[in-house]
Parts: sequence; structure tokens; C-alpha cells
Amino acid sequence: MNTDLFPSSICYPFHRSLYLKVCNKCNKLLGCFLARRGAMALTQVSSSKCCGGYQKVFEHDSTELKCKMKFAIYLPPKAESAKCPVLYWLSGLTCTEQNFITKAGSQQAASEHGIIIVAPDTSPRGCSIEGEDESWDFGTGAGFYVDATQDPWKTNYRMYSYVTEELPRLINSNFPADPEKMSISGHSMGGHGALICALKNPGKYKAVSAFAPICNPIQCAWGQKAFSGYLGPEKSTWEAYDSTVLAASYSGPELDILIDQGRDDQFLSASQLLPDNLIAACSEKKIPVVFRLQQGYDHSYYFIFSFINDHIKHHAKYLNA
Repeated sequence: MNTDLFPSSICYPFHRSLYLKVCNKCNKLLGCFLARRGAMALTQVSSSKCCGGYQKVFEHDSTELKCKMKFAIYLPPKAESAKCPVLYWLSGLTCTEQNFITKAGSQQAASEHGIIIVAPDTSPRGCSIEGEDESWDFGTGAGFYVDATQDPWKTNYRMYSYVTEELPRLINSNFPADPEKMSISGHSMGGHGALICALKNPGKYKAVSAFAPICNPIQCAWGQKAFSGYLGPEKSTWEAYDSTVLAASYSGPELDILIDQGRDDQFLSASQLLPDNLIAACSEKKIPVVFRLQQGYDHSYYFIFSFINDHIKHHAKYLNA
């Protein structure tokens, strides 16, 4: 079944006979069928065959963020005949859904392990909020995976709820995803996001990993700027989105954490990432964490490309168990 024949439709969520009956009519009819079944409407933006599967991008109207959002999804060959586990990837500051899928080289390993990879955008866009485009580390492209509580951000900037609730519902209702098997990873701001999502939701994710994550945002300039803007001046409210603080109070099932950090990362030396603080908290709570300091590597996607296969293998160990 070549699902790529229908470039503006969702082709996976139906029984084969229903799929053929509907899709052979027209895309408009399929849209009506989706609406009757209560599935969330998606518009396919692009699709390319890759490593035997398909790398796609979709757009939808987000109820959490009150704007149109894009996400990328890699569907491995296995997805044509069976449900697959899902790895959610959260990107870093200034990124869109495109950076990871074009630079990380994750598709080959995802194909081999039969894992769907979902990579959302990093913030709401086009919300006409004053100041949202004034700086690269706050506002557009810098949602920090929190639910904002302060005006004017609180209506749209709800990336935490989008990533942990709305997006998984969207994926599970429209694609051959196994809702009981998902894990999460990310880079920099997205590494921070992956860690807090896993630590705040014990048992929700089978595993977590991160590349150069912002580990203790309440103690670094990036986090202090974002949290004061999105969450307000009361610093006690910031702790709910700080992985070091969350690790210190974690009491859920065992969570296996893999972190890669480039030794020559300029943001490590600038005290923006603070991995030692997280490692200490994990050690105190006996949370398994493998921290690898990689000699000569920086903060770029060349670093991610070099070790992404290790991370996908780490997730596959739990997702395919």
C-alpha cells in the first residue's frame, strides 16, 4: 500500500478496506470521513521517501497554542503493516520542525528499529504578540516547553501541554502509533524539554535522552530570562520546569537517562547548561544516568549527527522490549 499517493491526506488510521474505499474517492471525502470519526484534521505539507519509509511534515490547528503548528514525522517501513513505538524529539532555540529531520540523520536507525519519530516546532508562531520576534532566545522559536502563566504569553505559549498531551493525541489518532510505547529526546532547550517531560510524568515515557540539555534553567541566563517572562517573578514556580529540581524529588519508576555533551560546547563553558547539577541530583536519588562528555564536539548538529544512532538504539531497547 503506497500511502504517499495521497499527498494531502492522512492515510494510516483506518482499516485497509476503509482506507481504500475512502481514499479512492477524493481527499475531500476523506476529510469528511475524518471529521465524522472525530480525528483531528491535518494537512500534509511535504512527503519524501527515505530509508524505506516516509519523512513527512504536517500542519494543524492547535487547540493548546491557538495557532497553526507544524510537526515532522518519520514513518518507518514497519508502519505500513503494524503499530510502532514513537520517539518524540524536541529541538532547541531558533529551530523549527525542519532542523532535526534535515540535519540529524535519524531516519536510517529509525527505519531499522521500526520507530516513528515525531519532531514538533519549538514554539507558537504568528500570534501577533508584541515582542515575540525581538530576541532569539525568547518568544518565537523559544517556547522552552513550559505552560506560560503571564500575559501576554499565557494564551499561546503552552508548549508543555502541547508536547505532552495534544501532540500525542494527534499522533495516536492519525497514525499507526502504539500509545503505550513512547519515549522522548531533544537538544539544548529541547533536551531540557525532554528531561522535564519525563521527570514530571513518571511512567509516561519508556526512556529519555538528551544532547547538551539545559539542565538547571533556574540557575542560568537562558532559563532565567525565559522563566521570568513566561512564568513571572516568583522563582518557586520555576522549579516545576527545572530537571535538576525535578530529579531531586523524583519518585516514579526507574528512568534510564542518556546524555551526550560536547566538551568544546561554547554554552557549556558559558554555564548555560550545568549538567553537573543534574548528575548530582540523579546520583542522590539513584536515578540511572549515563553522561558522556564527548571530546572535541560543540553544540551543533554535527555533534547530534555523530551520536544520534546511539540514542535511537537506547530508546529502541525500551520501546521494542
